[in-house]
Amino acid sequence: MSVLKNIESKIAGLVEGTFSRAFRSEVRPVEIARKLAKEMEEHQSFSVSRVYVPNEYAVYLSEEDRERFGDYEHALAKELSGYLLEHARREKLALLARPSVEFRTDDRLRLGEFGIQARMVEPPEEERGGQGRQGEVGNTMIYSAVGNATDEHLEERRSAPGTALLVFGGKRMVLTGSRMVIGRSREADVVIEDANISRKHAAVERSGPSWVIEDLGSTNGVLVNGRRIGAAQPLNPGDRIELGTSVLTYDEE
Repeated sequence: MSVLKNIESKIAGLVEGTFSRAFRSEVRPVEIARKLAKEMEEHQSFSVSRVYVPNEYAVYLSEEDRERFGDYEHALAKELSGYLLEHARREKLALLARPSVEFRTDDRLRLGEFGIQARMVEPPEEERGGQGRQGEVGNTMIYSAVGNATDEHLEERRSAPGTALLVFGGKRMVLTGSRMVIGRSREADVVIEDANISRKHAAVERSGPSWVIEDLGSTNGVLVNGRRIGAAQPLNPGDRIELGTSVLTYDEE
């Protein structure tokens, strides 16, 4: 059976399920597939007529997670390669060569965390076919089964100051990128199954070194420390965020 059988339909259900399910203790293949596609889209290089994306991907796993994939690692890497190829075709993105995926172990990663390094590698002259030129090596993005990407550089993973977190039900999610949407929709970055929460209820955005939260026109509004917010509200460590009947806490470390 295919390791990633029906992956397109499973990604929404398995990766973007309930908020609590986002806090998994182990890395799952569909999570890797989703983040690989994200890395592909975020490392685009524009030429005159094409948009090139990385074609070589290194996936760093903790020793425990690497052992779990040991029996079918080669098959998984092959299927992830095929998934990336189809994703590039669907999004009309250009590749210098067929995507390759390689698994590596990094003892600095904990169970449930995985890193991805994407880079554009020029194929041998005989395979090049007149395509574009080699791009730069990308930073290693660290992801976690308890959230999304955490830091740009693997070496800074343990010591980076000011890491922003959302805490829900005793679980922690690291805030990354520039904007994360919270809501009931499976399209949200943080999905919470709460009938009192709108499909896209609120968003947390980076504002310089800090984060703010804004209401996305939700039905029941957003409360920070018991007060309903109007415009974007700066967040401070310990702030209590109420969405529907769910309560999250903003923190930094």
